[in-house]
Amino acid sequence: MELQGLQPEWVWHYFEEICRIPRPSKKEEKIGAWLVEFGHSLKLETKQDKAGNVLIRKPGTKGREHAPVVVLQSHMDMVCEKNADTEHDFDRDPICPYVDGEWVKARGTTLGADDGIGMAVQLAILASGEIEHGPLECLFTVDEETGLSGAFALKPGFFEGRILLNLDSEDEGQIFIGCAGGIDTSVELPVETEKIPAGKFAVRVSVKGLQGGHSGDDIDKGRGNAVKILNRFLWDLNEKFSLNVASFTGGNLRNAIAREAAAVVVVDSCDKEPLRVAFNLYAAEMEQVWKLAEPGLQLDLESADVPERMLTHTDTARLLNALYACPHGVHSMSCRMPGMVETSTNLAAVKQADAGSISITTSQRSDIDSEKLNIAHAVASVFRLAGAKVTHGEGYPGWAPNPDSPLLKVVVDSYFRLFGKQPLVRSIHAGLECGLFLEKYPGMDMISFGPTLRGVHSPDEKINIATVEMWWRHLLDILKSV
Repeated sequence: MELQGLQPEWVWHYFEEICRIPRPSKKEEKIGAWLVEFGHSLKLETKQDKAGNVLIRKPGTKGREHAPVVVLQSHMDMVCEKNADTEHDFDRDPICPYVDGEWVKARGTTLGADDGIGMAVQLAILASGEIEHGPLECLFTVDEETGLSGAFALKPGFFEGRILLNLDSEDEGQIFIGCAGGIDTSVELPVETEKIPAGKFAVRVSVKGLQGGHSGDDIDKGRGNAVKILNRFLWDLNEKFSLNVASFTGGNLRNAIAREAAAVVVVDSCDKEPLRVAFNLYAAEMEQVWKLAEPGLQLDLESADVPERMLTHTDTARLLNALYACPHGVHSMSCRMPGMVETSTNLAAVKQADAGSISITTSQRSDIDSEKLNIAHAVASVFRLAGAKVTHGEGYPGWAPNPDSPLLKVVVDSYFRLFGKQPLVRSIHAGLECGLFLEKYPGMDMISFGPTLRGVHSPDEKINIATVEMWWRHLLDILKSV
């Protein structure tokens, strides 16, 4: 029991239980079955819909039986990222949490505190016989991280409450009353390959050691994108040498900033030493550029076996030009809520699917639906100019802030009463399921809050121990006050 002794004891107990159960996005069958069994073991009304969402109801405690029904909501799935040197099968292996000073971390993988800690809080409340609360509905949704398909699939009437506490935020002391909407833009770039003639030399160029992070909440922190850093070097080489890309792979999930990227490139043997000199100069330059924002940045160049085939010169240029031109990062800041990102785009991943195609994944977010589409169309235009096939996902709506929310007043008053200071009330640039709940259940009164997490969607993910206890106290006080 790595987390034994942490407070609140039962929250950390259930978090460690959750870490033992594999729960990648779209593969939540094991955790869903475990939740259903958990509800039945407590003799609580429990149901699961066709999408896999689970709802567990608990009656109000004595004297609170007729209070308004409160929905506590989290999502089952987690982002599955690991360091390149970590052996881990997310479909089978448990997450291994451990205490490091003030934080709980995982060994070489994402921790899954997003949103395992939200689930753990719900389970602790459901299991307790000592917490004062009105009627509760604990909603656990599936596939929040890769498509919000659980929230999309919710049918009206699955739950009854019209007050909802979303347990999926990452900054203690901040109360979220709105979020960005989002859309995915996927690219299939057709490419031609050719056999590699004699007299060629191959090298593998890699970028690693970046922080990565959440493509919404961390997009304004100035972090490096491994695909962009690698592509910049290759583009410059292509201007100087006879260069062909044999393979290019970088990033992973659409909602994570690319942390690692690598490419195998082929040059004439006579260009071997000039290429190494160019790389050393570029690596030194990038270390200076990123020394504050990305102190862990590593750029490596090593000889590689000459592969059988490579992209043609024309398609090498098409790929590198398109990736260079593709926007990434903050597009605009909000005028309505100063200091907040309004619109952004993430160049998430490049995968060489087969010999004739390269897949590129991007995602866009905005508080304004038309601006979300505008930046998605800008990304699409870049790749269509390169001859690619571009498709957009269904997207999901934002959640418009309601500063006059009665629930918000209860939450803010509770925080001040407990901690003697005002919480920060804001909107978040990340996507939350609240926008979809509002579409299906008009009139819902909602807030989102949570403990402090850092490095989410990357193996650097960690959760601050002290803020979990603060968040727990705040949540229990809200349940008394609603």
